[in-house]
Amino acid sequence: MPFESAPPKYARVVTGLQERILDGRYPAGSMLPSEEQLVNEWDMSRTTIIRALQILSRDGWIESQQGKGRFVRGRPAAMDQRFRPSRNALEQSETSGSRLVDVGHVIAPNAVAAALNLKKNEAVLMRRRLVVRDDEPDELVTSYFPLDLAHGTALGAETLMSEGARYQVESRNKIRYDHITERIAARLPSGEEALLLGLPSKRTPVLAVTVTAFAASGRPVQLAELVLPGDRHELEDTYPLV
Repeated sequence: MPFESAPPKYARVVTGLQERILDGRYPAGSMLPSEEQLVNEWDMSRTTIIRALQILSRDGWIESQQGKGRFVRGRPAAMDQRFRPSRNALEQSETSGSRLVDVGHVIAPNAVAAALNLKKNEAVLMRRRLVVRDDEPDELVTSYFPLDLAHGTALGAETLMSEGARYQVESRNKIRYDHITERIAARLPSGEEALLLGLPSKRTPVLAVTVTAFAASGRPVQLAELVLPGDRHELEDTYPLV
């Protein structure tokens, strides 16, 4: 399945409105701009704006009051309690519970090249580490970076980094991670994955979480694949029925 090079339009609206709620521009209890105002501001169709508002309502960021409009509820309390392996792959320090497996320049696999908007057979920096929790291998994280963004950072170091990949890219390149796309699939592991994760056999399923991070310009800046033992992980979400 091909990777998308940019998020859907409604996802950009969702992210933008969430940022305004978090930074206080839209405080809890305040009324959101009308659909018409959002259509004009974002230069998107009403259908796209309504889809974004439905997602924000579903996830508990806003609520609708009949005859009045949509009001801000604030950051959902459940958000801070969620396990976010994809965000950890971008931001977490490597120095706690990690073992560096491999690092170096490689030819980007076709799916990676497509996701990062690179030419076929173009080289990338690959960094792979194994995360250990409760004394057993729990997560295999493989990240790919365009070479121009990796240059001058510690991403190519053959030692564990005290700062996460996001810090390395942002601080050295003066760009900001803006949003991500995430795909989750169940599959069988490769022989190397089964060995590193201590799986009973190559017939033990894994969860593969593919995360592509984008700058505000829309440029993809990092692709990370997290491989999780299927018998040790479950994914759970919580949101209100409104």
